[in-house]
Amino acid sequence: MKIQSSKDFRLQREVEYGTPEQNKAVKEIVEAVKEEGDTALLRCTEQFDGAALTPEQLRVTEEELQAAYGQVEESFVAAIRAAADNIRAFHARQKRSSWMDLQPDGTILGQIIRPLKRVGVYVPGGKAAYPSSVLMNVIPAQIAGVPEIVMVTPPSTGGKEGIDPYILVAAAEAGVHEIYRVGGAQAVAALAYGTASIAPVDKICGPGNIYVALAKREVYGVVDIDSIAGPSEIVVLADDTAEPAYVAADLLSQAEHDEMASAILVTPSRSLADAVAAEVERQLQELPREAIARASVENFGAIIVVESLKEGIAVVNRLAPEHLEIVTADPMGLLGSIENAGAIFLGTYSSEPVGDYFAGPNHIIPTNGTARFSSPVDVDDFIKKSSLIYYSKEAFLRDGETIMELARREGLEGHARAIEIRLTTEGKGGDGNGQ
Repeated sequence: MKIQSSKDFRLQREVEYGTPEQNKAVKEIVEAVKEEGDTALLRCTEQFDGAALTPEQLRVTEEELQAAYGQVEESFVAAIRAAADNIRAFHARQKRSSWMDLQPDGTILGQIIRPLKRVGVYVPGGKAAYPSSVLMNVIPAQIAGVPEIVMVTPPSTGGKEGIDPYILVAAAEAGVHEIYRVGGAQAVAALAYGTASIAPVDKICGPGNIYVALAKREVYGVVDIDSIAGPSEIVVLADDTAEPAYVAADLLSQAEHDEMASAILVTPSRSLADAVAAEVERQLQELPREAIARASVENFGAIIVVESLKEGIAVVNRLAPEHLEIVTADPMGLLGSIENAGAIFLGTYSSEPVGDYFAGPNHIIPTNGTARFSSPVDVDDFIKKSSLIYYSKEAFLRDGETIMELARREGLEGHARAIEIRLTTEGKGGDGNGQ
Protein backbone atom coordinates (compact mmCIF):
# COMPACT_ATOMS: atom_id res chain seq x y z
CA MET A 1 0.00 0.00 0.00
CA LYS A 2 1.13 3.54 -0.71
CA ILE A 3 2.37 5.43 2.38
CA GLN A 4 1.89 9.19 2.15
CA SER A 5 1.19 12.31 4.15
CA SER A 6 -2.31 13.70 4.60
CA LYS A 7 -1.35 16.76 2.51
CA ASP A 8 -0.54 14.56 -0.48
CA PHE A 9 -3.59 12.29 -0.22
CA ARG A 10 -6.66 12.70 -2.42
CA LEU A 11 -9.36 10.07 -2.64
CA GLN A 12 -11.16 10.63 -5.91
CA ARG A 13 -13.80 8.13 -6.95
CA GLU A 14 -16.40 9.35 -9.38
CA VAL A 15 -20.00 8.41 -8.67
CA GLU A 16 -20.90 6.11 -11.53
CA TYR A 17 -23.73 7.47 -13.63
CA GLY A 18 -23.27 4.95 -16.41
CA THR A 19 -22.32 5.35 -20.04
CA PRO A 20 -24.74 6.93 -22.51
CA GLU A 21 -25.34 3.44 -23.90
CA GLN A 22 -26.15 2.04 -20.47
CA ASN A 23 -28.51 4.90 -19.66
CA LYS A 24 -30.28 4.48 -23.01
CA ALA A 25 -30.63 0.73 -22.48
CA VAL A 26 -32.08 1.19 -18.99
CA LYS A 27 -34.59 3.80 -20.15
CA GLU A 28 -35.77 1.47 -22.90
CA ILE A 29 -36.12 -1.48 -20.49
CA VAL A 30 -38.02 0.57 -17.91
CA GLU A 31 -40.34 2.02 -20.54
CA ALA A 32 -40.99 -1.42 -22.05
CA VAL A 33 -41.94 -2.94 -18.71
CA LYS A 34 -44.08 0.09 -17.90
CA GLU A 35 -45.99 -0.28 -21.17
CA GLU A 36 -46.01 -4.06 -21.72
CA GLY A 37 -45.88 -5.47 -18.18
CA ASP A 38 -45.18 -9.18 -17.92
CA THR A 39 -44.51 -9.51 -21.65
CA ALA A 40 -41.51 -7.19 -21.49
CA LEU A 41 -40.45 -8.53 -18.09
CA LEU A 42 -40.26 -12.10 -19.38
CA ARG A 43 -38.61 -11.03 -22.63
CA CYS A 44 -35.85 -9.19 -20.74
CA THR A 45 -35.39 -12.08 -18.32
CA GLU A 46 -34.76 -14.44 -21.21
CA GLN A 47 -32.53 -11.95 -23.04
CA PHE A 48 -30.33 -10.93 -20.11
CA ASP A 49 -30.51 -13.91 -17.74
CA GLY A 50 -31.05 -16.76 -20.19
CA ALA A 51 -34.16 -17.95 -18.35
CA ALA A 52 -37.31 -18.60 -20.38
CA LEU A 53 -40.14 -18.31 -17.87
CA THR A 54 -43.91 -18.17 -17.98
CA PRO A 55 -45.83 -15.73 -15.77
CA GLU A 56 -46.72 -18.65 -13.48
CA GLN A 57 -43.02 -19.42 -12.96
CA LEU A 58 -42.04 -15.94 -11.85
CA ARG A 59 -42.94 -16.43 -8.20
CA VAL A 60 -40.84 -18.66 -5.98
CA THR A 61 -43.07 -21.27 -4.36
CA GLU A 62 -43.24 -22.18 -0.70
CA GLU A 63 -42.01 -25.65 -1.66
CA GLU A 64 -38.85 -24.10 -3.14
CA LEU A 65 -38.28 -22.07 -0.01
CA GLN A 66 -38.54 -25.13 2.19
CA ALA A 67 -36.38 -27.19 -0.17
CA ALA A 68 -33.62 -24.58 0.16
CA TYR A 69 -33.15 -25.58 3.80
CA GLY A 70 -31.97 -28.98 2.62
CA GLN A 71 -29.22 -27.35 0.56
CA VAL A 72 -27.57 -25.33 3.33
CA GLU A 73 -25.72 -26.30 6.49
CA GLU A 74 -27.52 -26.33 9.81
CA SER A 75 -24.75 -24.13 11.14
CA PHE A 76 -25.73 -21.46 8.58
CA VAL A 77 -29.37 -21.58 9.65
CA ALA A 78 -28.31 -21.18 13.28
CA ALA A 79 -26.02 -18.29 12.38
CA ILE A 80 -28.62 -16.45 10.31
CA ARG A 81 -31.17 -16.84 13.12
CA ALA A 82 -28.75 -15.48 15.72
CA ALA A 83 -27.89 -12.53 13.48
CA ALA A 84 -31.58 -11.85 12.82
CA ASP A 85 -32.26 -11.76 16.56
CA ASN A 86 -29.54 -9.15 17.08
CA ILE A 87 -30.68 -7.05 14.13
CA ARG A 88 -34.29 -7.11 15.35
CA ALA A 89 -33.29 -6.13 18.88
CA PHE A 90 -31.22 -3.19 17.65
CA HIS A 91 -33.79 -1.85 15.21
CA ALA A 92 -36.68 -2.29 17.64
CA ARG A 93 -35.16 0.53 19.71
CA GLN A 94 -35.56 2.89 16.74
CA LYS A 95 -39.32 2.59 16.44
CA ARG A 96 -41.24 5.81 16.91
CA SER A 97 -44.81 6.56 17.93
CA SER A 98 -47.30 9.13 16.74
CA TRP A 99 -47.78 12.07 19.08
CA MET A 100 -50.22 14.89 19.75
CA ASP A 101 -49.83 18.10 21.77
CA LEU A 102 -53.03 19.54 23.23
CA GLN A 103 -52.48 23.21 23.94
CA PRO A 104 -54.38 25.28 26.53
CA ASP A 105 -56.41 27.11 23.85
CA GLY A 106 -57.76 23.82 22.48
CA THR A 107 -55.43 23.60 19.48
CA ILE A 108 -54.03 20.16 18.75
CA LEU A 109 -50.76 19.76 16.87
CA GLY A 110 -49.07 16.47 16.22
CA GLN A 111 -47.43 13.96 13.96
CA ILE A 112 -48.93 10.73 12.70
CA ILE A 113 -46.46 7.97 11.85
CA ARG A 114 -47.51 5.17 9.54
CA PRO A 115 -45.51 2.42 7.84
CA LEU A 116 -45.23 2.25 4.09
CA LYS A 117 -47.72 -0.27 2.74
CA ARG A 118 -45.51 -2.22 0.34
CA VAL A 119 -41.72 -2.35 -0.03
CA GLY A 120 -39.60 -4.09 -2.66
CA VAL A 121 -36.17 -5.51 -1.78
CA TYR A 122 -33.68 -6.13 -4.57
CA VAL A 123 -31.16 -8.92 -3.88
CA PRO A 124 -28.31 -9.12 -6.42
CA GLY A 125 -27.17 -12.33 -8.06
CA GLY A 126 -23.96 -11.29 -9.79
CA LYS A 127 -20.46 -11.82 -8.40
CA ALA A 128 -21.63 -13.23 -5.07
CA ALA A 129 -24.66 -13.91 -2.89
CA TYR A 130 -25.31 -11.70 0.12
CA PRO A 131 -27.89 -13.30 2.41
CA SER A 132 -26.94 -10.88 5.20
CA SER A 133 -28.26 -7.99 3.09
CA VAL A 134 -31.66 -9.67 3.01
CA LEU A 135 -31.85 -9.34 6.78
CA MET A 136 -30.57 -5.75 6.79
CA ASN A 137 -33.25 -4.60 4.33
CA VAL A 138 -36.19 -6.68 5.51
CA ILE A 139 -35.99 -6.52 9.30
CA PRO A 140 -36.12 -2.68 9.66
CA ALA A 141 -39.13 -2.68 7.34
CA GLN A 142 -40.81 -5.31 9.49
CA ILE A 143 -40.07 -3.38 12.68
CA ALA A 144 -41.58 -0.29 11.05
CA GLY A 145 -44.75 -2.30 10.46
CA VAL A 146 -44.65 -2.62 6.65
CA PRO A 147 -47.36 -5.24 5.93
CA GLU A 148 -46.15 -6.28 2.47
CA ILE A 149 -42.49 -6.96 1.72
CA VAL A 150 -41.62 -8.41 -1.66
CA MET A 151 -38.20 -9.60 -2.82
CA VAL A 152 -36.81 -9.84 -6.34
CA THR A 153 -33.59 -11.60 -7.32
CA PRO A 154 -32.19 -12.89 -10.63
CA PRO A 155 -33.17 -16.43 -11.67
CA SER A 156 -29.54 -17.49 -11.33
CA THR A 157 -26.89 -16.51 -8.77
CA GLY A 158 -23.20 -16.18 -9.46
CA GLY A 159 -23.57 -17.72 -12.90
CA LYS A 160 -25.11 -20.89 -11.49
CA GLU A 161 -28.60 -22.02 -12.42
CA GLY A 162 -31.26 -21.24 -9.86
CA ILE A 163 -31.45 -18.81 -6.95
CA ASP A 164 -28.77 -19.32 -4.32
CA PRO A 165 -30.35 -21.40 -1.51
CA TYR A 166 -28.65 -19.26 1.15
CA ILE A 167 -30.56 -16.24 -0.15
CA LEU A 168 -33.83 -18.17 -0.05
CA VAL A 169 -33.21 -19.41 3.49
CA ALA A 170 -32.32 -15.90 4.65
CA ALA A 171 -35.55 -14.61 3.09
CA ALA A 172 -37.61 -17.33 4.74
CA GLU A 173 -35.97 -16.68 8.12
CA ALA A 174 -36.65 -12.96 7.72
CA GLY A 175 -40.29 -13.74 7.01
CA VAL A 176 -40.44 -12.90 3.29
CA HIS A 177 -42.69 -15.22 1.32
CA GLU A 178 -43.39 -13.13 -1.78
CA ILE A 179 -40.30 -13.64 -3.94
CA TYR A 180 -39.89 -13.32 -7.71
CA ARG A 181 -37.07 -14.70 -9.87
CA VAL A 182 -36.38 -11.54 -11.85
CA GLY A 183 -33.42 -9.19 -11.75
CA GLY A 184 -31.81 -6.22 -13.43
CA ALA A 185 -33.47 -3.02 -14.60
CA GLN A 186 -36.56 -4.99 -15.59
CA ALA A 187 -37.15 -6.09 -11.99
CA VAL A 188 -36.86 -2.52 -10.73
CA ALA A 189 -39.34 -1.36 -13.36
CA ALA A 190 -41.77 -4.13 -12.41
CA LEU A 191 -41.61 -3.11 -8.76
CA ALA A 192 -42.16 0.55 -9.62
CA TYR A 193 -44.97 0.28 -12.15
CA GLY A 194 -46.39 -3.17 -11.47
CA THR A 195 -47.30 -5.93 -13.90
CA ALA A 196 -50.04 -8.52 -13.98
CA SER A 197 -47.84 -10.77 -11.82
CA ILE A 198 -46.11 -8.25 -9.54
CA ALA A 199 -48.01 -5.52 -7.73
CA PRO A 200 -46.25 -2.12 -7.52
CA VAL A 201 -44.47 -1.05 -4.36
CA ASP A 202 -43.97 2.25 -2.52
CA LYS A 203 -40.21 1.96 -2.07
CA ILE A 204 -37.34 -0.04 -3.58
CA CYS A 205 -34.23 -0.81 -1.57
CA GLY A 206 -31.22 -3.05 -1.91
CA PRO A 207 -27.95 -3.01 -3.89
CA GLY A 208 -27.36 -4.04 -7.49
CA ASN A 209 -25.13 -3.51 -10.52
CA ILE A 210 -24.96 -0.33 -12.61
CA TYR A 211 -28.14 -1.26 -14.52
CA VAL A 212 -30.06 -1.71 -11.27
CA ALA A 213 -28.69 1.58 -9.92
CA LEU A 214 -29.64 3.47 -13.08
CA ALA A 215 -33.10 1.90 -13.08
CA LYS A 216 -33.65 2.95 -9.47
CA ARG A 217 -32.68 6.48 -10.39
CA GLU A 218 -35.00 6.33 -13.40
CA VAL A 219 -38.08 5.34 -11.37
CA TYR A 220 -37.39 7.61 -8.39
CA GLY A 221 -40.38 9.86 -7.93
CA VAL A 222 -42.78 7.14 -8.99
CA VAL A 223 -41.51 5.27 -5.95
CA ASP A 224 -39.01 6.08 -3.24
CA ILE A 225 -35.56 4.45 -3.27
CA ASP A 226 -32.96 3.95 -0.57
CA SER A 227 -29.93 5.47 -2.31
CA ILE A 228 -27.57 5.13 -5.23
CA ALA A 229 -24.77 3.48 -3.31
CA GLY A 230 -21.14 3.78 -4.29
CA PRO A 231 -18.29 1.32 -3.68
CA SER A 232 -17.59 0.15 -0.14
CA GLU A 233 -14.96 1.83 2.00
CA ILE A 234 -13.16 1.56 5.32
CA VAL A 235 -10.89 3.92 7.24
CA VAL A 236 -8.89 2.64 10.21
CA LEU A 237 -7.62 5.27 12.63
CA ALA A 238 -4.88 3.58 14.66
CA ASP A 239 -1.90 4.33 16.88
CA ASP A 240 1.12 2.21 17.73
CA THR A 241 -0.91 0.07 20.15
CA ALA A 242 -2.73 -1.54 17.21
CA GLU A 243 -1.84 -5.04 16.00
CA PRO A 244 -0.63 -4.69 12.36
CA ALA A 245 -2.01 -8.07 11.29
CA TYR A 246 -5.48 -7.16 12.59
CA VAL A 247 -5.45 -3.79 10.85
CA ALA A 248 -4.31 -5.32 7.56
CA ALA A 249 -7.02 -7.98 7.74
CA ASP A 250 -9.71 -5.36 8.34
CA LEU A 251 -8.51 -3.26 5.42
CA LEU A 252 -8.65 -6.28 3.13
CA SER A 253 -12.11 -7.24 4.39
CA GLN A 254 -13.37 -4.20 2.49
CA ALA A 255 -10.94 -4.31 -0.41
CA GLU A 256 -12.21 -7.74 -1.42
CA HIS A 257 -15.71 -6.37 -2.12
CA ASP A 258 -14.82 -4.96 -5.52
CA GLU A 259 -12.07 -3.24 -7.45
CA MET A 260 -13.49 0.21 -6.64
CA ALA A 261 -13.56 -0.36 -2.87
CA SER A 262 -11.36 1.86 -0.73
CA ALA A 263 -9.25 0.80 2.28
CA ILE A 264 -7.30 3.48 4.16
CA LEU A 265 -5.19 3.49 7.31
CA VAL A 266 -4.67 6.81 9.11
CA THR A 267 -1.95 6.73 11.77
CA PRO A 268 0.63 8.92 13.52
CA SER A 269 2.93 5.88 13.78
CA ARG A 270 5.37 5.34 10.92
CA SER A 271 6.36 1.96 12.36
CA LEU A 272 2.71 0.83 12.29
CA ALA A 273 2.38 2.14 8.74
CA ASP A 274 5.36 0.07 7.57
CA ALA A 275 4.20 -3.03 9.41
CA VAL A 276 0.64 -2.81 8.04
CA ALA A 277 1.92 -2.31 4.49
CA ALA A 278 3.97 -5.49 4.79
CA GLU A 279 1.05 -7.39 6.32
CA VAL A 280 -1.34 -6.31 3.57
CA GLU A 281 1.02 -7.69 0.94
CA ARG A 282 1.48 -10.94 2.84
CA GLN A 283 -2.23 -11.46 3.45
CA LEU A 284 -3.16 -10.50 -0.11
CA GLN A 285 -1.24 -13.50 -1.42
CA GLU A 286 -3.43 -15.82 0.67
CA LEU A 287 -6.78 -14.19 -0.13
CA PRO A 288 -9.16 -16.11 -2.45
CA ARG A 289 -10.32 -12.82 -4.00
CA GLU A 290 -6.75 -11.55 -4.37
CA ALA A 291 -7.20 -10.02 -7.82
CA ILE A 292 -10.17 -7.89 -6.70
CA ALA A 293 -8.57 -6.87 -3.40
CA ARG A 294 -5.23 -6.06 -5.01
CA ALA A 295 -6.85 -3.79 -7.60
CA SER A 296 -8.73 -2.01 -4.80
CA VAL A 297 -5.62 -1.56 -2.67
CA GLU A 298 -3.46 -0.37 -5.54
CA ASN A 299 -5.96 2.10 -6.97
CA PHE A 300 -7.92 3.34 -3.96
CA GLY A 301 -5.99 2.19 -0.91
CA ALA A 302 -3.55 4.25 1.13
CA ILE A 303 -1.71 4.55 4.42
CA ILE A 304 -1.76 8.16 5.58
CA VAL A 305 0.85 9.16 8.13
CA VAL A 306 -0.22 12.15 10.22
CA GLU A 307 1.54 14.23 12.87
CA SER A 308 -0.97 13.40 15.61
CA LEU A 309 -4.29 11.69 16.30
CA LYS A 310 -5.88 15.14 16.24
CA GLU A 311 -4.75 15.57 12.64
CA GLY A 312 -5.90 12.01 11.96
CA ILE A 313 -9.40 12.86 13.17
CA ALA A 314 -9.47 15.85 10.82
CA VAL A 315 -8.59 13.51 7.93
CA VAL A 316 -11.32 11.08 8.98
CA ASN A 317 -13.94 13.82 9.15
CA ARG A 318 -12.89 15.02 5.68
CA LEU A 319 -13.19 11.50 4.24
CA ALA A 320 -16.55 10.83 5.97
CA PRO A 321 -16.07 7.06 5.59
CA GLU A 322 -18.73 4.41 5.35
CA HIS A 323 -16.94 2.30 7.99
CA LEU A 324 -14.57 3.79 10.56
CA GLU A 325 -12.52 1.68 12.95
CA ILE A 326 -10.77 3.42 15.85
CA VAL A 327 -7.99 1.15 17.13
CA THR A 328 -6.10 3.25 19.63
CA ALA A 329 -5.14 3.16 23.31
CA ASP A 330 -8.33 5.10 24.18
CA PRO A 331 -10.85 4.78 21.33
CA MET A 332 -13.79 5.91 23.46
CA GLY A 333 -11.97 9.14 24.25
CA LEU A 334 -11.83 10.02 20.55
CA LEU A 335 -15.47 9.26 19.80
CA GLY A 336 -16.74 12.76 20.56
CA SER A 337 -14.45 14.25 17.92
CA ILE A 338 -15.80 12.10 15.08
CA GLU A 339 -18.30 14.13 13.05
CA ASN A 340 -18.65 12.17 9.81
CA ALA A 341 -18.83 8.37 9.65
CA GLY A 342 -21.54 5.91 8.69
CA ALA A 343 -20.65 3.33 11.33
CA ILE A 344 -18.00 3.62 14.04
CA PHE A 345 -16.22 0.54 15.38
CA LEU A 346 -14.33 1.04 18.64
CA GLY A 347 -11.44 -1.09 19.83
CA THR A 348 -9.47 -4.13 18.81
CA TYR A 349 -12.33 -6.61 18.78
CA SER A 350 -14.91 -4.46 16.97
CA SER A 351 -13.74 -5.58 13.56
CA GLU A 352 -15.89 -4.29 10.70
CA PRO A 353 -17.33 -7.76 9.86
CA VAL A 354 -18.80 -7.86 13.39
CA GLY A 355 -21.11 -5.07 12.29
CA ASP A 356 -21.54 -6.35 8.75
CA TYR A 357 -23.04 -9.61 9.90
CA PHE A 358 -23.94 -9.91 13.52
CA ALA A 359 -23.87 -7.11 16.09
CA GLY A 360 -27.24 -5.61 15.10
CA PRO A 361 -26.68 -2.17 13.52
CA ASN A 362 -27.46 -1.98 9.83
CA HIS A 363 -24.67 -2.62 7.36
CA ILE A 364 -26.31 -0.56 4.60
CA ILE A 365 -24.37 2.63 5.24
CA PRO A 366 -23.74 5.86 3.29
CA THR A 367 -20.75 5.65 0.94
CA ASN A 368 -18.52 7.96 -1.07
CA GLY A 369 -18.37 10.69 1.58
CA THR A 370 -22.14 10.97 1.92
CA ALA A 371 -21.90 10.22 5.65
CA ARG A 372 -21.51 14.00 5.86
CA PHE A 373 -25.27 14.28 5.41
CA SER A 374 -26.89 10.83 5.40
CA SER A 375 -27.32 7.87 7.69
CA PRO A 376 -27.45 4.07 7.74
CA VAL A 377 -30.69 2.36 6.79
CA ASP A 378 -33.02 2.22 9.76
CA VAL A 379 -36.68 1.96 10.71
CA ASP A 380 -37.31 5.57 9.66
CA ASP A 381 -36.61 4.59 6.07
CA PHE A 382 -39.83 2.59 6.01
CA ILE A 383 -42.27 5.02 7.59
CA LYS A 384 -44.06 8.15 6.43
CA LYS A 385 -45.14 11.05 8.59
CA SER A 386 -48.24 13.22 8.43
CA SER A 387 -48.55 16.50 10.29
CA LEU A 388 -51.75 16.99 12.31
CA ILE A 389 -53.26 20.46 12.74
CA TYR A 390 -56.49 21.15 14.59
CA TYR A 391 -56.80 24.91 15.22
CA SER A 392 -59.30 26.04 17.81
CA LYS A 393 -61.54 29.10 17.34
CA GLU A 394 -59.66 30.92 20.10
CA ALA A 395 -56.31 30.36 18.41
CA PHE A 396 -57.69 31.24 14.99
CA LEU A 397 -59.12 34.59 16.12
CA ARG A 398 -55.88 35.38 17.91
CA ASP A 399 -53.55 34.51 15.03
CA GLY A 400 -55.64 35.28 11.94
CA GLU A 401 -54.30 38.80 11.31
CA THR A 402 -50.73 37.55 11.62
CA ILE A 403 -51.37 34.75 9.11
CA MET A 404 -52.87 37.24 6.63
CA GLU A 405 -49.82 39.49 7.01
CA LEU A 406 -47.51 36.65 6.01
CA ALA A 407 -49.71 35.59 3.09
CA ARG A 408 -49.94 39.10 1.65
CA ARG A 409 -46.19 39.64 1.96
CA GLU A 410 -45.85 36.69 -0.38
CA GLY A 411 -48.42 38.07 -2.80
CA LEU A 412 -50.94 35.30 -2.14
CA GLU A 413 -54.17 37.19 -1.67
CA GLY A 414 -56.27 34.02 -1.96
CA HIS A 415 -54.50 32.64 1.09
CA ALA A 416 -55.20 35.81 3.02
CA ARG A 417 -58.86 35.85 2.03
CA ALA A 418 -59.35 32.27 3.18
CA ILE A 419 -58.48 33.59 6.62
CA GLU A 420 -60.25 36.92 6.27
CA ILE A 421 -63.64 35.45 5.37
CA ARG A 422 -63.65 33.50 8.62
CA LEU A 423 -62.49 36.46 10.67
CA THR A 424 -65.20 38.63 9.10
CA THR A 425 -67.90 36.05 9.76
CA GLU A 426 -66.79 35.48 13.33
CA GLY A 427 -66.42 39.21 13.89
CA LYS A 428 -70.08 39.65 12.90
CA GLY A 429 -71.10 37.02 15.40
CA GLY A 430 -71.61 34.19 12.92
CA ASP A 431 -71.38 30.60 14.06
CA GLY A 432 -68.31 29.91 11.91
CA ASN A 433 -66.65 26.51 12.00
CA GLY A 434 -64.64 26.96 15.21
CA GLN A 435 -65.49 25.94 18.72
